[in-house]
Formats: sequence, structure tokens, C-alpha cells
Amino acid sequence: MINKMEEEEVIERGKRVVMYGRYQRDLSEAAREEARRLRRLRKKRRRDDKLRQKELAATGKPRPRGKFFKVLGYIWRHTFARLGEDWIFLAVLGIITAILNFAMDRGIAICNNARMWMYNDLATSTFSQYVAWVSLPVCLILFAAGFVHIVAAQSIGSGIPEMKTILRGVHLKEYLTFRALISKLIGLTATLGSGLPLGKEGPSVHIASMVATLLSKLVTTFQGIYSNESRNSEMLAAACAVGVASCFAAPVGGVLFSIEVTTTYFAVRNYWRGFFAACCGAIMFRLLSVWSGAMPTIKPLFPTNLPQDFPFDPQEFAVFVLLGVVCGLLASLWIWLHRQYVLFMRNTKTLSNFLQKNRFIYPGFITLAVMSILFPPGIGKYMAAVLGNQEQVLSLFANFTWSDELTAEQASIVSHWRTPEVEYWGCLIIFFFSIFFLSMVSCTLPVPAGIFVPAFKMGASLGRFTGEVMHYFCPLGVAYGGHIQKILPGGYAVVGAAAFTGAVTHTVSTIVIVSEMTGQVTHLLGIMAAVLAANAVAALLGPSCFDSIILIKKLPYLPDLLSSASRMYDICVEDFMVREVKYIWNRMTFQQLKDLLKENKAIKSFPLVDSPASMVLLGSIHRWELVRVIERQVGRSRRLQVAAQWHRRALQDEARARTRRPSRFEVTPAPDMLHAPGTGMTRGSSLTTKDQGGLLPSPGQLFRPKSILKKTNSFTLTRGLASPPPQATTPSPASSPAQVYSTVTGAETRIRAAFEAIFRRSTLLQDVEGGLSDQLTPGLPRSPSINKKVQLPRERVCDMSPEDQKAWEQLEMAKEIDFDRMLGIARKRDLLPEDSEYEDETLYICHIDPAPFQLVERTSLLKVHSLFSTLGVSRAYVTAIGRLIGVVALKELRKAIEDVNSGVLTVATRPSPPTTPLPTIIKVPSTQPAPPSDSETAKLTTSEKT
Repeated sequence: MINKMEEEEVIERGKRVVMYGRYQRDLSEAAREEARRLRRLRKKRRRDDKLRQKELAATGKPRPRGKFFKVLGYIWRHTFARLGEDWIFLAVLGIITAILNFAMDRGIAICNNARMWMYNDLATSTFSQYVAWVSLPVCLILFAAGFVHIVAAQSIGSGIPEMKTILRGVHLKEYLTFRALISKLIGLTATLGSGLPLGKEGPSVHIASMVATLLSKLVTTFQGIYSNESRNSEMLAAACAVGVASCFAAPVGGVLFSIEVTTTYFAVRNYWRGFFAACCGAIMFRLLSVWSGAMPTIKPLFPTNLPQDFPFDPQEFAVFVLLGVVCGLLASLWIWLHRQYVLFMRNTKTLSNFLQKNRFIYPGFITLAVMSILFPPGIGKYMAAVLGNQEQVLSLFANFTWSDELTAEQASIVSHWRTPEVEYWGCLIIFFFSIFFLSMVSCTLPVPAGIFVPAFKMGASLGRFTGEVMHYFCPLGVAYGGHIQKILPGGYAVVGAAAFTGAVTHTVSTIVIVSEMTGQVTHLLGIMAAVLAANAVAALLGPSCFDSIILIKKLPYLPDLLSSASRMYDICVEDFMVREVKYIWNRMTFQQLKDLLKENKAIKSFPLVDSPASMVLLGSIHRWELVRVIERQVGRSRRLQVAAQWHRRALQDEARARTRRPSRFEVTPAPDMLHAPGTGMTRGSSLTTKDQGGLLPSPGQLFRPKSILKKTNSFTLTRGLASPPPQATTPSPASSPAQVYSTVTGAETRIRAAFEAIFRRSTLLQDVEGGLSDQLTPGLPRSPSINKKVQLPRERVCDMSPEDQKAWEQLEMAKEIDFDRMLGIARKRDLLPEDSEYEDETLYICHIDPAPFQLVERTSLLKVHSLFSTLGVSRAYVTAIGRLIGVVALKELRKAIEDVNSGVLTVATRPSPPTTPLPTIIKVPSTQPAPPSDSETAKLTTSEKT
């Protein structure tokens, strides 16, 4: 009996399927599939947007404007900004740089003390002492080399050559970042803690510059004034002074040194910035030493006790000048040998490739060799290797003669410079040449390091040797005016240190730096004479150490012109400019602009001309602005806006189609009336026309009509995601996919109502369970299949289909760009900022520079060099009567100067300009008489006088 009933049920179910069809999928499954499809489509659109940004090489990001930055900006504007933005910024810069330098000094001291503790206390034999002496430095150098290479390779070296290039107007990628700052701090601490003959002045300048850049970026997030390129250059110039001041506690000398080293033409308005920041840094640096207990009070870094009443005889000026000349010769030799050594290592392909593949072999081997030479029981005993840098300099500046009778304290100082085999004469010579060659080799290691301190030590040893020689030949001093004063070798050491350092760096500010470091001004005139002589000799023989590194690294820095070259006036800018200019023009299409940006990713700014035929220069536009123009035209926000408009139009057309008169071939759908409360209807009952009119909903309320000729009883659903253009959405009674067929069954009615509630909602879609109560007919019960809580995407926007998006983008990219209209609206907004009625509010106003830097074609090379150096210009357009004919950048100018200095580019060898046809002159007949010529005017004047 049961089997018979099951067979009848199966047959009845099959009949119902044949008659009415069957819903194949559950509602939750359909909703999940739809959500997955939308998620895939959304990810694809994001990838497309990122790909477009990457193709156009868009640079620059909008500033974060969150609540934190808004609050920070409010606090800044009502507190520090009232006191003075620059004052607070510079003070913070100096304090932070001083703290970082003091922390590095403490770390360096810990490493040196650990090395000496291992050498003196831990080791018991000579071999164990040697292992203890070289093991820690090798480990520190290997750690510094690996850490710097992994974190930021831009922190290798001194930093001053790169800062000269940056202040020149050239952007070096990732050189002033937070990663480079961390790499420089840790790498420099490990390098100087190893005990190698290296310094920290150049890295300190780089560290201060990175701190200034990071502070500028931080302040820019809530105060836009520091995003100005000119303001950043001013702050970097002040940061260079802070680096030297916080390193040696010499604010005045730091400002002058930064001016000499980093800039060719210095703006006087930046002097007070650098001096104020340097004073803050120097004061904080010395206060930290006092607060930490390292010093009892504030005093110079290398204090001396030279006599004040009679420091030296006037005849010693000749010796000071001679010492300066020798320092200039030896400094030039050091620079030349260093450059030749680096070039040899680089040009030897086999060695260079081997060292590049094995990055730790070279620094490990050089450190092992240098520390083996400095091993105290070995050669190091002749050069006071057990003393640190400060102790060595203080002993060389000692205010007594090493050959006289010494006290116990003085004898302890001289004992480091005297051995049973070699007297102090030989020790000073060995010390000078050891530091001379070891520092030259150590500077080539791939770690952060400077050269100021080794040069200072070399000059001090050379000056001390000269003073001891003078005391040997004149033990009682040089007689002058009946007064005899003993010669003080410590004064000669101070003079030699300033002269050698000035010769290496080609600066005269070392006069002030040495005076501030020693706290003495008694030998100021002698120091000036020696430094000037050393600079004259060194400048005659070759470039400075920083310029030499610029040449080795091939940084984009302008070389100096030869003053005696008269051909500088004969070579013009048209002889070396680039004639193939990449430009944009008015009324070009978006697709042409996109292709231009993709083909020229290295160009940061493009000139704007009137038309390709006239080539009249109208201005220049930055690359990021052009990218924003394209993004505003075909970006996501514009696409969603257009898609929403299409969707609204489609809904309006659909609503109008529902309200029209039904066709006589259409069947009006009805809800499930079986077991409806209050109707008294049962299955098998029929509805009269009157009942139909009172119970059936109006057309368009829940269902849509469908032609009776349709045989299938499955239905489709219009989601409204990819609406076609308005002209393609006109409905037709027989072919519109939005018209579906519905039978009088409660299940289909509930399923249809559920889909209508899900996919006909607003842009923010809530849960299905909470969103169906208002959409379903109040008299109809829910189906158990839709009582499940299905979580759909919370945010749903109306977007185009991929096919519609592609077609729409092609149409939009084919449109023309009206730069004149943008410029007109921008001028109108500038003149009337309160007027809100403009031609087009949705048009992106591109920032156009109406007056880019221009040169005429006959501008001489000397004038171009002066303009680029003075103004910090990195690019200039060359025009002829307003027409764009070329462009010149730092690269072309640098090559032209090098060619002219070497004699490659002369008047005879310069390229001939291309012949361009003269513009056609159209004479317009005038009805007015022509003005009189000069001769006729002179005749009339003479006749009137007579």
C-alpha cells in the first residue's frame, strides 16, 4: 500500500514538474554564488585600477587626513604655530640630532671598552690577545655590512657627496627615508665601535638631513607649508649645519662648513635657520654629556692649555705656511690614491665580480688586515694603538715638549709614543703613514663612515712632528725683540690638524671648527695662514674628497667651469640641448595622453604647447597631475557614477513600461490563494472575475507580465548591475528579458518575492531575514527555505559589466582634453573664490605652471651654468620667439661642461642646428599711412629749427 502511494506521489510530482517547472537551487546557495561572483568582479576591477596606475607610473599619494592628524593639526596651529613654525621645527631638529649623536657615541664607547676588556683582562697569552683584538672588530664590520646591505644600501659611505647632489636639486631615490636612517645609525655605531680609522662627521650630516626630511613629512600631514620643495631645501641646508654642530659641538664652524661643502650658491636667508638649529644641537649634545656623568661641566671636545700672553713668535708664520703647503700636497696625494684604488677595484672585472658575489669577503679581510696592523704587541705599539681617537688627539695636543724633562703624568702620555726601539720621531712618522694608508683602504668598505677624523689625526701628527723638529733645532725658541719663548709643539699640532683637514675637504671653515673644538683662539692667525696655503695647493692639484667621490659614483652634480676658457661664451644652449621633446598639446585625446605617459615613465613634467604645428609654449604640467586627469575621466568613481545614472534610467523606463495598457495576449499573474485566511477558498476552487479584481495585486507590484506564447515556465531575474545605455533599454513585449512567467502557486510567489527583496534593494544590502518582512505580501506566509539567515555582502554598488566598462572606457578615452577650459575655470576660481557657479563642477582642474623656466637658443654655456647653480634648476625649456625647440637638463649640461673642459666640444666641432623653414609672412594691406622713417624725421626736425 505504501509503495503504491509513493508511486502515485512520484507521478503527481512529475506532472507538476511538467506543468509548472521546478526551482533547482536553494535561495542561500544562489545568494552565496551571487556574492562570490560580485567579489570576483570587484577584485578584478581593483587589479585593473592598480594596473592602470602602474602603467602610468603615478607618483604621489594623498595626505592622510584622519582624526588623529586633524587633532594634531589643531594643536599645532594653536600652540607652536603661534610661537613660530620654523623656530620650533629647527629646535626639534637640533635636539633630535644631538640625542641620536650622543646615543651613537655611547654605543661606540661600549664597543671600544668591550674590545679593550677582551684584550686586557680576558686574554692571557699573545695569541689569545690577538684573537680578542681582531674578533670583535671583524664581527662588527660584518654585521654592519650585512645590516646596511639588507636594510638600506643608500646609507653606505659618508653622505656629504649625496647631500651636495640633493641640495643641487637632484632627487636621489630612497636616500632620505626612515629605513636609511635606521641603517645609518646602527651601521655607523658598529663601524666606529670596531676601532677602524674612520670618522663620523659625514654620516652625521646625512643623519641630520634624514631627520629633517622625516620631520617635514610628519608636519606636512597637518601643515601643508612644509610640502614646498623650496622649504625642504632650506631645512636640508640647516640640517647639514646641525650634523656638524652636534658631532663636534661647533655651531659656528658647522654652519660655515655646511655652506662651503654642500652648496655652490648660498641663500643668506637660510643662515639664521642653520645657526639656530646648530646652536640647539650643540647645546643639547654637551648637556647630555654632563647629565650622563661623562663630563663634569660643559667644555670643548679637545681642550688645550696654550699660553695666552705669547703663543708664538711672528717668525713662526713662515713655518705655519710651509706646514700648510706640505699638508696640501699630502692631502691631494691621499685623494688621488683613494680614487685610483677605487677605480682599480671597479675596473678589474674578475675581482669586482668575485667581490659582488661574496659580499662579506672584502670587508672581513680588510678589517682583519687593518686590525692586525694595529695589534699593540705588533706594529701597533709604534702608533699608540691602545688609545682611542680622543686620547690620541689629546696627547698630540699636549702643551709640553716630549724631549724635555717630564713629570710622571707627562711621562705616562709620552710612553704610548715611545718604544725601546723607536723614539717619538719615528712613532709619529709611522703613525702618520699608517693612518694615511689604512684610512684610505677603510673608506672603501661598504659601511657608513667619514674621513674628517682620520684627516684630523693625520694633520695633528704631522704638526706635532714639525713642532718637535722646530724645538730640536731651536730648543730655546726663536728670539724676537729681545724676548725668547720656547716653541710649543702642541700649537703646531693644532695648526696641522686644521690645515690637513681643510686641504682634504677644500674648506676654510675648519679654522673655526678647530678653534671651537680646542677652545683656544691664540693660534687663530697661524691656523688661518696654514689653512689658506693648504687650500690653495690642494685646489690647484685636484678636487676635494667629496668631489672625488661624486666623480667615482657618477652622481648628477655640475662640475666647475674653467675660468680661463673663452669658449664658454661661444658654446650656446642650442649646441647641446635635446631637440626631441616629449610634449602635450591642447585638444589631445585621453588615449594619446595615456600612451605618452606609458612610453615616457622617466619624465616627471611635460611641456604644454598650443598645437603640434605652432609649438607655442603655454606652460608645463607635472606627471601626477596628468595621471589625475585620466583617473578622473575613467576612474572608479566616475565609472560608478555613470553606472548609477544608467541604472536609474533603466528603472525609470521599466516603471513606464509597467504602467502601460496590458496586451490581450498577456496573462495577469495572481498570488497563491490556497488556504489564504479570510477567503474560504480550497484547492480545486475557482475565482470569479469579481474576486480576481478584488484580490489580485495591481500590475507591477510584485510580478511582471509575459507573453502567453512562451512555453517555458522558468524565470530570470534582472539584477540591475550592468545596465546598457539608455537607448538600448527600451522594453518590448516579446523580447524583453525582464518579463517573466508566473503561475498561481504559493511556492513560486514566495521565491520570487524573496529574490525581489534581495536584488531590488538599495546600495546597502542588509540580511535576508530582516529585509524580507517589508517586501512580502502581508497575507502570505513565509516559506521555510527563506527563513535561513544568509549573510550577503554589506556594501553593494551599482557597477558596469566588464564588457560595458571596456566599451565605455574606449568612448571616454577617445574624447579630447580641453586644457584651455581647465585654465579658464582655474583663473575664475582664483578671482572669485566665493562664487560657486562655474562652467563644470565635475571637471578636474589640472595645475598648470604658466611660466616654466625658459632659455633662448643663444644663451651661452656660462650663463646656463650660473642659472642652474644659483636657482637650483634641474630642467629648462629652450624657446625661439615663444616656440618650443628643445629642453636641457642637468645631464646634458654636465656632459657639455665636461666636453668643453676636455676640449671635445668647441666651436668647430659643435653640431650644426637643423634647418627649419621660415614662417610665412602675410602682409595685410593697411589703410593707415606708414609712419615716417628716421631719415624723414631728421629732415623734418632740421627744417623746423631753421
